[in-house]
Amino acid sequence: MEEYHKPDQQTVQALRNIATRLRINSIKATTAAGSGHPTSCCSVAEIMSVLFFHTMKYRPEDPRNPNNDRFILSKGHAAPVLYAVWAETGYLKENELFNLRKVDSILEGHPVPKQQFVDVATGSLGQGLGAACGMAYTGKYFDKASYRVFCLLGDGELSEGSVWEAMAFASYYQLDNLVAVLDINRLGQMGGLPLCPFNNYIWHAVIVDGHSVEELCKVLNQPRHQPLAIIAKTIKGKGIPAAEDKMGWHGKSLPKDMAESVIKELQSRIISCNKRLYPAPPSEDASPVSLRNIRMPSAPSYKPGDKIATRKAYGMALAKLGRYNEHVVALDGDTKNSTFSELFKNEHPNRYVECYIAEQNMVSVAIGCAVRDRNVVFASTFATFFARAYDQLRMAAISESNINLCGSHCGVSIGEDGPSQMGLEDLAIFRAIPTATVFYPSDGVSTEKAVELAANTKGLCFIRTSRPENNIIYNCNEDFHVGQAKVVYKTNDDHVTVIGAGVTLHEALGAAEQLKKERINIRVIDPFTIKPLDSKTIIDNARSTRGRIITVEDHYYEGGLGEAVCSAVVNETGFTVHRLAVSQVPRSGKPQELLRLFGIDRDAIAQAVRKVLSSSANAK
Repeated sequence: MEEYHKPDQQTVQALRNIATRLRINSIKATTAAGSGHPTSCCSVAEIMSVLFFHTMKYRPEDPRNPNNDRFILSKGHAAPVLYAVWAETGYLKENELFNLRKVDSILEGHPVPKQQFVDVATGSLGQGLGAACGMAYTGKYFDKASYRVFCLLGDGELSEGSVWEAMAFASYYQLDNLVAVLDINRLGQMGGLPLCPFNNYIWHAVIVDGHSVEELCKVLNQPRHQPLAIIAKTIKGKGIPAAEDKMGWHGKSLPKDMAESVIKELQSRIISCNKRLYPAPPSEDASPVSLRNIRMPSAPSYKPGDKIATRKAYGMALAKLGRYNEHVVALDGDTKNSTFSELFKNEHPNRYVECYIAEQNMVSVAIGCAVRDRNVVFASTFATFFARAYDQLRMAAISESNINLCGSHCGVSIGEDGPSQMGLEDLAIFRAIPTATVFYPSDGVSTEKAVELAANTKGLCFIRTSRPENNIIYNCNEDFHVGQAKVVYKTNDDHVTVIGAGVTLHEALGAAEQLKKERINIRVIDPFTIKPLDSKTIIDNARSTRGRIITVEDHYYEGGLGEAVCSAVVNETGFTVHRLAVSQVPRSGKPQELLRLFGIDRDAIAQAVRKVLSSSANAK
């Protein structure tokens, strides 16, 4: 290693004392809780001491200051040691640690952002490094600031493919402001663990004794031009004689009498020194960012008679939004010419991030880019490929993340590519996420409005787009709101309410024209957002058609539009819902052939209307 400014002996001893106190407080907290992972905390005590009191630059009284260095505890089960760190800084009171895992405490079993010193939720292993990549990319390429990002990983999670994806991403984009510290303590829940070699990528990897504050100080002080991986050899349960490097202690708190004995012995190791360590303040070079009121500069410019696929309208809308606000950024998973995010890339190349075929990491990077409200983040791929990243999406909700995702190529209407490319489960996936808003625009105007609304909507937003070109339905001055449906076709004597979205809305309008020739009138509703669903508009209009509703969707029956409508009207008397959806795994074919084959085209809708009216007549 190159020469560096070696810390004096008083500093070294102060860091050792802090590490010992972190062990003590981790044991106290988990014993008080009666659960937790004290041995996982004890293996990283020196690492946390050196990071927070010698290496990182931050303002402890203001944990989310945009200039601060960032820290992610990817091995989230070691949360008590993180809480102990913040008690050591004075941000938390030490007695608050005894509230660990209590229902009325913010100190949950794993880190969550209700704690101001936590940026992203962790605990589902293997995701922290991807979020750290998003933060580091933002720092280096968007903020162009000096803050660094530190991520502490456990050795067990290194088997996760998402870690490998993040390693490749950091290497490719030369994130030299990123430091990954690997806690190699050998023992997981069930035994010894394999090691994932960071040297396979262009990282600067260094092996150190993870319990030596001198070695840690030295490696963390080195200048570098690559992402740094510190492979820290540690002992699980360090400082707990009965548990050191022993099987069977993972996820177990110490009994009270044992904890008292261990704490007494640890306290005897604290050697008095006159030095009190404080974090160094950060450089003030991250510019203020305001993400309020992200608006389009003008109304959509489509004309009646225009035809456009909503996937292309998404790309056009995103590029347009990017012209108006420099904090709009776009990510894609090597599908930019299909999702049309390439239109954004062509106009704003410095704000486009290619994540390649690594959807799990793309979602994690998006979460990291959105941290501390530094960017308005949009990420796109085929709708079906978000299924691969479902755990990341689930954790995005727990992280209170504001990210916007666009899934193109939904349903059988994509045609010849076949079922592996068809998003037929995506509505169910996103409807199940508590913080999600699900947009399903049906023309170019509503797509542009969905992009604008998503940019201003808290939580996770999903925009579902289609491959076929369809007519413009709406006037460019049409007003759209989250949770507000549109009645797009009606008469004074409608017999059935038909609800469609995307391509099936256009099929429903085609069915309305067919049925009109038979003197059968239907009312057609575009829900615009599937979640939240505009129950009032649906119920009020369905009452006008004697409670007769037909839903039609390019999605499987389970979890889609039909189930959302059924939930909305379940308490209404005299209502019936007839659902049309894709009933089995589809196949290749031309779009219109597949819509017909699976009974969701205009002819199938017309036939369903006739059947509903016939059943009503027979019931009388």
